[in-house]
Amino acid sequence: MKTPAFRFGTALAGLAAVGLVTTGLVATGPAAAAEVEGPKVDWNLSLWGKKRAFTRGLEAVVAHVSEKTGGNFTINMALGEALSKSRENLDGIQLGAFEMAAFCNFYHPGKNPSFMVMSLPFLPLANPDVHQKVAEALYQHPAAVADMDRWNAKLYLSSLLPQYEFLGRGDAPTSINGFDGMRVRAGGGIGRAMEVLGATRMTVPAPEVYTVIERGTVDAVSFPFTYAHFAYRVHEVATWYTSNLKPGTSECPTVINKDAWAKLPPQYQQLLMDAKPVGYAALKQAYADIDKKNLPVLEQKLQKIVYSDADLDTFRTKAGQPVWDEWVEQNKDKFDSAGVLKLVLDTAKGAM
Repeated sequence: MKTPAFRFGTALAGLAAVGLVTTGLVATGPAAAAEVEGPKVDWNLSLWGKKRAFTRGLEAVVAHVSEKTGGNFTINMALGEALSKSRENLDGIQLGAFEMAAFCNFYHPGKNPSFMVMSLPFLPLANPDVHQKVAEALYQHPAAVADMDRWNAKLYLSSLLPQYEFLGRGDAPTSINGFDGMRVRAGGGIGRAMEVLGATRMTVPAPEVYTVIERGTVDAVSFPFTYAHFAYRVHEVATWYTSNLKPGTSECPTVINKDAWAKLPPQYQQLLMDAKPVGYAALKQAYADIDKKNLPVLEQKLQKIVYSDADLDTFRTKAGQPVWDEWVEQNKDKFDSAGVLKLVLDTAKGAM
């Protein structure tokens, strides 16, 4: 296996010496004195898309480790699938093609079956703080560790994807019966929940969602709220939105190649772990900032649907618990699915 650490040292060392940053983060002036001393280490991080709220946590981690080491530990954020297709990032980690990578559980359920628990509908992930505690607990569960061991991967940081909500066009689902007969773009457990409620699940690539909503071939779409809806301009063609349904989310962790981790000096390992709160804080702030900007636009232009507590309990009873039970039954012979779900629910309850 190719050893992934300590690559491109000469070139990056020269850039670091004059205070330039190779990660796309901006820095000026000479590199600061190192608080954490150590050798030159240059890692690559495989991502997709552009810089956005989703990447803010990793950007903060990258800046933190570079600053604390005086530029000696650099992590190059390779965006736009420059190093790997997003659905192949785990394969790249396994091969040692790069040291770090992000992936989303719904890209390939067969590669990370235990992680699909986080895509179940109506989990009690009340806010980003709860999501963080649940994700970190899941990362320690033997089933999740075993999933990642198959890819030579060490779990590092969750992206804390916000809860999804629906934006749609036409008749608004102001009650649980409103989804009956509706054509919805919803994946994973959310899509299964919508089927239980009588909707037809549609498979539509994200870049095509604007067109299918505009033409009326799909009635509603679920995305992480609000940033993904605005990224794909769904709000421009929708007429209504759910504000508090919280039908579910997904889990998109960043992982580290285990061989690269083992070769990393202990002080750099500790530095990366110490950087996690910095990354999580940046993520939460980024999502909050974008909601602060986007929500007034929705409230001004679209019909806002607010479900009562009684309505939400009905949603969870009818379209939550049955899908949870179905998932546990389908996976019980593959791993401790009941234990994984119990961990998520117990941790969420304890965090609220």
